[in-house]
Amino acid sequence: MSSIINLDKIKGLVYTEKSNISSSNGRYTFEVDSSCNKSEIKSLIKKIYNVDVKNVNIINTKPKSRRFKGINGYTSKVKKAIIKLKENQTINFA
Repeated sequence: MSSIINLDKIKGLVYTEKSNISSSNGRYTFEVDSSCNKSEIKSLIKKIYNVDVKNVNIINTKPKSRRFKGINGYTSKVKKAIIKLKENQTINFA
């Protein structure tokens, strides 16, 4: 039986000042699909990057109202996963 990895669930790495500081402590922030749960994210990160995941925290950001040229609109909602790796493990993105 072949194991197929669904890469569509993980949208990408979040590059912010806060996430870059926490990456030195073994915590990485990813933007994930809104239908993912913690166990799915944990297994996907383990398969894709070959690292041991200690825990997963989820952040659901609500859409915010914005105005553009007098028209009201909303930003997209985003689900982020903060991954904590076990000791002495890092993810190499190069």
